[in-house]
Amino acid sequence: MVTVSQIVKKIIAERSMLQEALIEGIVSFANLAEYLEPRIENELGEKVKTPAIVMALRRHAEQLQEKTTPPKPLDLTSEIVMKTNLCDVTIVKTLSALDKLKQLHKLVDYEKGEQLNIIQGNYEITIVISQKYLEKLKKLLKGEKILNEEIQLVSLTITLTKEFLYTPGILSMLTRKLAWENINIFENISTMTEVIYIIAEKDAMRAYNTFKEILKTAD
Repeated sequence: MVTVSQIVKKIIAERSMLQEALIEGIVSFANLAEYLEPRIENELGEKVKTPAIVMALRRHAEQLQEKTTPPKPLDLTSEIVMKTNLCDVTIVKTLSALDKLKQLHKLVDYEKGEQLNIIQGNYEITIVISQKYLEKLKKLLKGEKILNEEIQLVSLTITLTKEFLYTPGILSMLTRKLAWENINIFENISTMTEVIYIIAEKDAMRAYNTFKEILKTAD
């Protein structure tokens, strides 16, 4: 038999912003219960008391917060690194493409802080590189199938400790914060101690301020 609690969880799961509001603790349980009451009664096939819905919402909010909050405070550095004027090119993964990409490392000047990220999937390869190299990249990839191209991007990097590898929920928390600000993520790249988000240039300052607030909270 379906319960009020099960219906509440299903409705919340369908609405990411509502789920985020419960996690952040910024929603009125009473108001939300009244709003959801007609749908819950319709799915349940009987009248439901508002306090029962409030209780189900409260319990679900606690469960969400427990799952999405790292078990210990984030140990972040005070540094957020932003790199601008990037582009993102995705191609079909082929042996010839892999061979051509070896030459990209000669193109980029790492000592000047230039960025190059090559992300391999099963069937695709994405290259994140300084936009000034876009035409040279296309020339290098001549004959390969380009699936998508994005320009005017930036990367934002947050540095963590090695514990990041073993702490559930950190990537989810960072990504949720950006989603809450309606910031689209083109790429998410992580190493042992770094998390890198590739986003649109127009969203750069909002994303930077979002991460800055996270750092303040972690202090």
